[in-house]
Amino acid sequence: MSETDGVHTDFVRSHTRPRPVPFIPEVTLHQADEVIALWESTEAGGTGEQPPPFWAFAWAGGQALARFVLDHPALVAGRTVLDLATGSGLVAVAAARAGAARVTANDIDPLSLAAAAANATANDVDLSLFEGDLLDSDQHHDVILAGDVCYSRAMTARVLPFLRRAAGRGSLVLLGDPGRAYLPAGLTERAAYDVPVAKSLESVPIRHTKVWEVTA
Repeated sequence: MSETDGVHTDFVRSHTRPRPVPFIPEVTLHQADEVIALWESTEAGGTGEQPPPFWAFAWAGGQALARFVLDHPALVAGRTVLDLATGSGLVAVAAARAGAARVTANDIDPLSLAAAAANATANDVDLSLFEGDLLDSDQHHDVILAGDVCYSRAMTARVLPFLRRAAGRGSLVLLGDPGRAYLPAGLTERAAYDVPVAKSLESVPIRHTKVWEVTA
């Protein structure tokens, strides 16, 4: 681990506490108690504007996707899995617990990968970590999982072509989404859940959230 990695890990551990995820109680995540204070801390410790601390909370789309994978382990068992925009690593941890042969947790935020590593340790699973933007690449994975990635028009415009290309090459592509404004049409519903969420983040205590399959 580099000195920078160690700083990120220390930051994650000092601003969160491990506790079970409401909808996936068999998984423990390092979670923050309050988003605004944490975001201010990341900006104070960084250089310039920092991304929101997606890594510090169990978002609805990720919770639904993790639940679906754990309840249907045959989808990932013995297969290679990419958790795109992993955030906290919740979905990646679920895939590893469900028996995936190899799980890659990917994000552009080094704090996210530090959180994913801490959460892998907390759940006694192994994850491969990849920092960087994969959306213009054509890496092959048997399964690609993406939780809560349709939160902006720009993000959806970049993510969807990547996911559709992957599906066209034969990957199983699953998307967890609680009805975000930019969720595209033409997806196949695989499951629906009422997911408990932090009201401070979502303005409501429950989000009706679906797992979708993306096709080419």
